[in-house]
Amino acid sequence: MAIYESGEDYLETILVLHNTTGFVRSIDIANKLGYSKPSISRAVLILKENGYITVEKSGEIILTDKGREKAESIYARHLVLREFLGNILGVDEETANSDACKIEHDISDETFAKLKEFVEKNKNN
Repeated sequence: MAIYESGEDYLETILVLHNTTGFVRSIDIANKLGYSKPSISRAVLILKENGYITVEKSGEIILTDKGREKAESIYARHLVLREFLGNILGVDEETANSDACKIEHDISDETFAKLKEFVEKNKNN
């Protein structure tokens, strides 16, 4: 089943929170994204039903291999886009980060590959 932009945002947030704190709960996602607890509960249920996460009895949310792969892919796109917008084009950090969040979901694989190649070549210039 295809995952939509909001699901990708949740997976990316779970990945970032886990990498930062080592433990992710629904409340952590709600606090990070500024969404209501019912919205988070619905998203968690959908991600769980589609095999992207598991939820432990303790409430800890864990990415499955499938979920981690998708989250890392989206986050990698985010980082490259933020680098391109901020450090290469000179867009201010907040705008570059916000725009990267929007673009990461819609950019084609071909365009992303070329953009990534360009960023890697021009990173230290």
